[in-house]
Amino acid sequence: MVNASLRSALRSVSCLVLAATFAGCVRQVPEAPVNTTPWQDAHQLVLVTIDDWDTDHGDLRTYERGDGAWEEVSEGVPVSIGRSGAAWGEGLQPTQTGGPVKKEGDGRSAAGVFSIGQAFGYAARSTTALPYRALQESDYCVDVDGSPLYNRIVDAREVGQQAVVDSTEPMRRDLHADGDMRYELGFVIEQNPNGKRGAGSCIFAHLWQMPMETTAGCTAMDEVEMQMLLTWLKPEENPIFILLPQKEYVRLRKDWALP
Repeated sequence: MVNASLRSALRSVSCLVLAATFAGCVRQVPEAPVNTTPWQDAHQLVLVTIDDWDTDHGDLRTYERGDGAWEEVSEGVPVSIGRSGAAWGEGLQPTQTGGPVKKEGDGRSAAGVFSIGQAFGYAARSTTALPYRALQESDYCVDVDGSPLYNRIVDAREVGQQAVVDSTEPMRRDLHADGDMRYELGFVIEQNPNGKRGAGSCIFAHLWQMPMETTAGCTAMDEVEMQMLLTWLKPEENPIFILLPQKEYVRLRKDWALP
């Protein structure tokens, strides 16, 4: 009886030791990082990195992901941006410090994380799954600070010619600006979507007239790359556009769950 009781007690102690050891091991397994950013549902990414805030050109790469990490789709291609570089825009990211802030007319592209909006072009249709706007001679993007239509593409036939009289952004630049083909194909970068006064307007990805020609605040590229982007982008994948100086990219890469 003594031996049986002793064996039973030893078994109980052994079980307790094993259970404690197992529980300790379980507690030591790190939890997988959780993406809790406002763009956690994005599965396509257009990423532009530049050397520093005042650089007027950069490198564009594309990425996609399923349930795991970002995977590169295309290698880097050259793009040009604002003639004065970049500045923090009004996007999906929380407010940032430590860099210039985007203002109307500053010649800087918007830095941050942005939804990708509609595609547009001079042709009646384009090979893209994005919503597409076939631009008309009466289409303008309103860059007039204080206008109730600020930062919106509108048709003057619908809103009235007076509403666009001071706008410097006719979308059919081929008809209004001596055959300018920059807006022949492009898409909207949703910077300042709520039309905050003075925070910058009419930020697009579009074609360049000459390689590496700078812009007033957009991102420009060659036609082949633009067409590849428009063919690849799918609205159901919640695509995003990110532009960052290299130092900011390194600083934010982990917290923002970037590739």
